[in-house]
Amino acid sequence: MILVEETQVLDAALPVDALKQHLRLGTGFAEDDVQDAVLRSFLRAALASVEARCSRALITRRFVLTLNAWRDSNAQVLPIAPVASITDVTLVDGYGVTKTVDPARYRLEKDAFGPMLKARGSSLPGIARDGAAEVRFDAGYGAAFTDLPADLQQAVLLLAAHYYEYRDETALGQGCMPFGVTSLIARYRPMRLGLGA
Repeated sequence: MILVEETQVLDAALPVDALKQHLRLGTGFAEDDVQDAVLRSFLRAALASVEARCSRALITRRFVLTLNAWRDSNAQVLPIAPVASITDVTLVDGYGVTKTVDPARYRLEKDAFGPMLKARGSSLPGIARDGAAEVRFDAGYGAAFTDLPADLQQAVLLLAAHYYEYRDETALGQGCMPFGVTSLIARYRPMRLGLGA
C-alpha cells in the first residue's frame, strides 16, 4: 500500500497572519513580511505532524492510494480521514495498461476514523496478478484553515509556535510534542486495539 499526496496545501491556505498574532510579532513596520517564508515552513511542518499523529488530512487535497490487493473483497479501508469524495478507481495490469472502473461499481462510506471504498455489488473489481489498483480521493476538512475544527486549528498554531520558538534547539527527544498539542489532538487519534482487532 502506497499513499501519495497528489496536490499540496496552497500557501494562501496557511494561516501566516494568525501565527504572527499568536507569536505577538510586531506589525506596522516596512518589513512585516520578512519572516513569512519561515512561518509558512513551520506551519507546513506543524500541519504534517498533526496529520501524521491523527491519520487525518486537515486541509483538503487529492491523494492516490496504490494497492496490489484489496484488504477485503468487498471493501477497502482508506488510510486517512475525512474523505470528501472518491474521484476515480483505476486498475493497472501487469503491463501497465490502465482501465478506469465504472463509478457505479463502488461507493464511499464516510467515517470519522475509517472511511471505506465499498463495492456496490458483491465485490470490488479484481486486481490482476502483478497489477495494482489506484484509488484517487479528496480528503480534508476544507480548503481553508478556518474550515478545521477549532481545537485542531489551535493545535497547529501551538505546534508551529513551538517550532518557531525552539528552532535552534537540537536536544529535544525524537517525537517530542508539547503537552497542549497532544491533549488537543487526542480525540482525533485513531484507537488502536491489539490482537488483530
